[in-house]
Amino acid sequence: MRPEILFPFFAPLESLSGIGKKTAVLCEKLCGSTVADLLFHMPTGYIDRRLKTKIADAPENAVVTIEVEAVRHIAPAARKSPHRVICRDDTGTITVVFFHAFGNYPLQALPVGEWRFISGKVERFGTENAQIQMPHPDYIVSETEFDKIPQIECVYPLTAGLSGKILNKAVRAAIEKMPALPEWQDPAMTDREGWTDFPTALKTVHHPRNNDDLRNLERAKQRLAYDELLANQLALALVRRSLRRVAGRSIHGDGKIRKAVLDALPFSLTGAQIRVLKEINADMDSPSRMLRLIQGDVGSGKTMVALFSMLNAVETGAQAALMAPTDILANQHFNSISKNAAAGGVNVVLLTGRDKGKKRREILDQIASGAAQIVIGTHALFSEDVVFKDLALTVVDEQHKFGVHQRLSLSEKGKNADMLVMTATPIPRTLALTYYGDMESSQIDELPPGRKPIATRVLPAQRLDEVAAALRRTLADGNKVYWVCPLVEESEKIDLAAAEERFEYLNRLFPNRVGLAHGKMKGVEKDAVMQKFAGKELDILVATTVIEVGVDVPAATVMVIEHAERFGLAQLHQLRGRIGRGDKASTCLLLYADPLSPTAKSRLTAMRETQDGFKIAEEDLTLRGAGEVLGTKQSGVQEFKIADPATNRDLLTMARNDAKYIMNIDPELKTERGKALRVLLYLFGKDEVVKTLKAG
Repeated sequence: MRPEILFPFFAPLESLSGIGKKTAVLCEKLCGSTVADLLFHMPTGYIDRRLKTKIADAPENAVVTIEVEAVRHIAPAARKSPHRVICRDDTGTITVVFFHAFGNYPLQALPVGEWRFISGKVERFGTENAQIQMPHPDYIVSETEFDKIPQIECVYPLTAGLSGKILNKAVRAAIEKMPALPEWQDPAMTDREGWTDFPTALKTVHHPRNNDDLRNLERAKQRLAYDELLANQLALALVRRSLRRVAGRSIHGDGKIRKAVLDALPFSLTGAQIRVLKEINADMDSPSRMLRLIQGDVGSGKTMVALFSMLNAVETGAQAALMAPTDILANQHFNSISKNAAAGGVNVVLLTGRDKGKKRREILDQIASGAAQIVIGTHALFSEDVVFKDLALTVVDEQHKFGVHQRLSLSEKGKNADMLVMTATPIPRTLALTYYGDMESSQIDELPPGRKPIATRVLPAQRLDEVAAALRRTLADGNKVYWVCPLVEESEKIDLAAAEERFEYLNRLFPNRVGLAHGKMKGVEKDAVMQKFAGKELDILVATTVIEVGVDVPAATVMVIEHAERFGLAQLHQLRGRIGRGDKASTCLLLYADPLSPTAKSRLTAMRETQDGFKIAEEDLTLRGAGEVLGTKQSGVQEFKIADPATNRDLLTMARNDAKYIMNIDPELKTERGKALRVLLYLFGKDEVVKTLKAG
């Protein structure tokens, strides 16, 4: 149960003084429904209004506060003209400009003959900058209302209908409700870093009052970021502990089946594959549950690593399962794994959603009896009627296609089954887990001999006809081409129309040699097209991102991606991995439309400069965010509200080490600091994790 001391933090926004229902709804849309959500909505900048000056002394483009007398109003000469107010003090005159004045607001705000304080940015123009104006003052108040002008004003991200003034007012009301909290950080650390306590840090960030507060802003932000990172790290550590407290199983085969399969291979394993297999074997041998990420670019041999890991489980009399995101990829894995496993006498079965009736019952019987030693499948493996005799290892391929809950639901079909996760590109969420989560990581950073790097070029969309014409040479050499159409997430119809338009365009140039694949097609239809492309019937495949994870086509040497600026880095890398699977040189062409945003430029530059999946994922983490480390979102706005995993990596390392230390000395969080840390966990929404302590 949430500690009573935190009740003010989790009170609804309407409980704050001066916050009505309308404002509360807008704030909820922006950041959340509680006082804590509002307090964790961080400012992006600050406006210093402490410069109180005379008109003549006002610096150009500076925010100033001036006491003026309204002299004369100049009404707009035309509908779109501004309303001007000539004001003065004893040093000169200034024109206050209202471009979109509502009703009689200027007349009411600046009555002729009366003095008011105006606060805003000053502009100078004319000969020797002698003319001075202030467009739309941020504040116009009388002398008795002067304290309504904030000396230092926070600038927040806003939403339509919610002004900065209103949000600042709401935040100040939230600060006033903030209770005193126990100190959960090590005093030695706070002294070393020069950090104040948590409530003081929040007040400094949201309501700086003087130069000392401004100087301490960065320290205050660091303190708050560290608190959030520690809450996250501690939560992950507690999750790990709860998993490990459940008795696991040690999987250690005798190696006979693996040797038979290895001896039958027409090639040798790479040094990287051997190293990663040693890491996996050590995990499987341990009584603790394995959760390991295997990252390797396309062609690095992840499937072979998965096979030998599964054979280790089979040697103990247990079963293993590999889950792929599509029927076509599951079939590809089945063909490869069953062929190689046959040398060891291992029975491999395939289960997909297309298996019906008698065939399905036969497969299910084999799985239930244990006769099926390795099971390859798709989402069909989640079905309730899929019951394993003894599932010891689950392998998830292309993990970004599956949600967190889906992966866990498969592993739960075994008794504390180990889990191996494979991907050609660790998406930001996965990268986050490997940096500061509960997933161990292995890299297959060595390609088999003979593999050639993929040349990546970035071209403007205006060169589309030139690119299409150049394909003749590619096809003449017996090679194949992927052509990926623009992604418009908001509209599948637009997406589809773009694909169909490009299909017709290319089909006119290369009659009967072009296929079309998209998400609206039935699975059987789509797979048929892809199989024709993999065979000899089609040479160009126009597709949306359905080919991101697909069948191997070694003859495909060219990948064209239209509107590459619309794709995330991980997705671009995944698409590029569709080519370069044979022994011929391959080229990826990224077509973009101007203007490019700075983020899009960074993405395309990264794609051109590297093919290293981890480097690309690191760049993606910086550009997109980490996703929810403890949640299920894969990218986009991460669960961190204060910390930035991309820029706070030093703090992250500190938090991870601190969490390990805490778990070593106080795993139940029963000491005085431990009790305070429980408050921290609740404060940052780790309620479920705290329950693991109570559950034992």
